[in-house]
Amino acid sequence: MTTELQPGLGIKAAIEQRRAARTFGPDPIPQATLTEILRLGLRAPSGFNLQPRRFILVQDSGNQAKLRACAFDQSQITDAPVVLICCGDRQVHEPKYIESMIDLGSSTGAMTAEYADYLRSSIPGFFANKPSFTSMEAWTNRHVMIAVAHVMLAAKSFGVDSCPMEGFNASQVKSAFNIPETIDVCCLLPLGYATDPIKPYGGRFSLEQVCYGETFGQTFES
Repeated sequence: MTTELQPGLGIKAAIEQRRAARTFGPDPIPQATLTEILRLGLRAPSGFNLQPRRFILVQDSGNQAKLRACAFDQSQITDAPVVLICCGDRQVHEPKYIESMIDLGSSTGAMTAEYADYLRSSIPGFFANKPSFTSMEAWTNRHVMIAVAHVMLAAKSFGVDSCPMEGFNASQVKSAFNIPETIDVCCLLPLGYATDPIKPYGGRFSLEQVCYGETFGQTFES
């Protein structure tokens, strides 16, 4: 009988304790833990359930050194036992891909024929008109980062630290790791066990400073 992995932290504690780690120890992440972190991360929502996120797991020391050279020589890349290259696929609005998503929904019993027809007719127009975004990359990045947030919180719940990074040369990363032109690199995410001292909590602006009631600028009563 397989024992289901249980996180050591609840969601509230994981959110409050997560920090961006700047240094990582050499201990590897157990494979079962890493797999569960990724599984939970992929439960993140995405528009039309198109799931444009793609993750390259970099664990080989030679490949990590290659990635570090694309990331302004930042040591987190080679210190961490695992680095995710977090990417977005700009082709998820193509008919063949839409059909694969419909097939997925059908296999779970969640897809009706009527809803499948709605998706086939609605998705192309949505991406042609771009009502809430300016480019396909902007849309895919939006959904990749939702998944990245899920990965970071799932990781922290298992005691695994992370460091979301946008300091890298995207064209160099794509060339070094054979990433197709239609795939964009959104961020890098080292995962591992932070060594002390971990970056201290820098504080967050109050609800009153960043949350508004009903219209922008109107006071939100917390």
